[in-house]
Amino acid sequence: MRGASVSTTDRPVTPKSDITVTPRLLAAWFRSERRDLESHLCVHGPLPAFTHGAADRADQLVEAVRVAGLTGRGGAGFPTARKWDSVRSGRRHPILAVNAMEGEPASHKDRSLLAAAPHLVLDGAVLAAQAIGARDIVLCVAHDRNDSAESVRGAMVERDAAGLSGPPVRLLRPAGRYVSGEESALVAWLAGGPAVPRFRPARGVPLTIGRSPVLVQSAETLAHVALIARHGPEWFRRAGLPDAPGTCLVTASGAVRRPGVYEIEMGTPVVGILRQAGLEPPVGAVLVGGYGGTWLPAELLETPYAPAPLAAAGCAVGAGVLAVIPASSCGIAETARVAVYMAGESAGQCGPCVAGLPALAQDLLQLTRGTGDNQTVPRLRHRLDEVDGRGACRHPDGVVRLVRSALEVFAGDVAQHARHRPCLGWNYKPILPVPRSPTSGGRRR
Repeated sequence: MRGASVSTTDRPVTPKSDITVTPRLLAAWFRSERRDLESHLCVHGPLPAFTHGAADRADQLVEAVRVAGLTGRGGAGFPTARKWDSVRSGRRHPILAVNAMEGEPASHKDRSLLAAAPHLVLDGAVLAAQAIGARDIVLCVAHDRNDSAESVRGAMVERDAAGLSGPPVRLLRPAGRYVSGEESALVAWLAGGPAVPRFRPARGVPLTIGRSPVLVQSAETLAHVALIARHGPEWFRRAGLPDAPGTCLVTASGAVRRPGVYEIEMGTPVVGILRQAGLEPPVGAVLVGGYGGTWLPAELLETPYAPAPLAAAGCAVGAGVLAVIPASSCGIAETARVAVYMAGESAGQCGPCVAGLPALAQDLLQLTRGTGDNQTVPRLRHRLDEVDGRGACRHPDGVVRLVRSALEVFAGDVAQHARHRPCLGWNYKPILPVPRSPTSGGRRR
């Protein structure tokens, strides 16, 4: 099957005549390439008027989202309705935080979605706020994503002029670091502290600001909510798999001719997504899930893109990233560059981040350059064991996951490098995007 796509420069990259599956999230963009309120309403129509009182309307929406089987599209994949339930039961009004931070360098989902369908995201935010009883909505876009912020501002002005009802929305601009988009880090920043992840023994416990619970939802998740409210849970489940319904956005990049953001049905084979993007074989491997994800070997490209099949292949949906490196590239060198970046983006809260990640990165660099000794690989594996699961947050675990998968998938390259024989691709032009220098965190202003 095919899906709809928006390029990383916010322009369509798949001809409209080549789309055989009707786009959902990107429908308005593909029909008119406009993002204004008039076009949005022409394609999607107004939000539905639920029956009975406010409490009944909230219950109806929560139940619709539950029946639809919608899970968070921000990376964790937690059931959306259960997450809403966790903040609805308290006495205090929750705060709704829309997470459009996208600190993952290889992802452009939020940027493309806010360019193509800002009103769909805002619709979903209003609906979610009404469902949980929130009176305050904050939409967070990284300070270095001015294009996304301007798209949201324009949509907010249009909605105010049209008199659309709902809780007010405030646009906020946290620092654009890798860790600042993690939901506990975002809540810490909103509370006036540094944007660093908190230790969370249980994911089901709501985050709070003062005594008010905070619901953090990704922009893509809320866009799906707006569609479920209009078309119903049965419509949502017509796409995807029984245990992974709906569509999702995926950023395809690397050794493809048409890099961009693609809307695909859950369960589409990985190779099918990449062919839409113009896959250029021979393939070395595909990074799945982002910089805290794992490498998928070329022989497993038929794996369906959905949580259960990817888990069986040792991967996860994660940040919705598929980054292809060609067979001519060095997977160990690509991983080493990412590890150096991730060490610089650490929260700096504990030993595994402060000391462990730089040490892992240094071992990988030595292995890449063929300058290590016969203890480099054993030392690297020992450090992976020492770091894994011992951090104050999950940032170190993501780096461990990435490096471990590289050692397995690129085992042949590891053996060559360990014998001081760097492969021919170790000094090729990098495939994976790595920002030159990490931005600093900071307190909310």
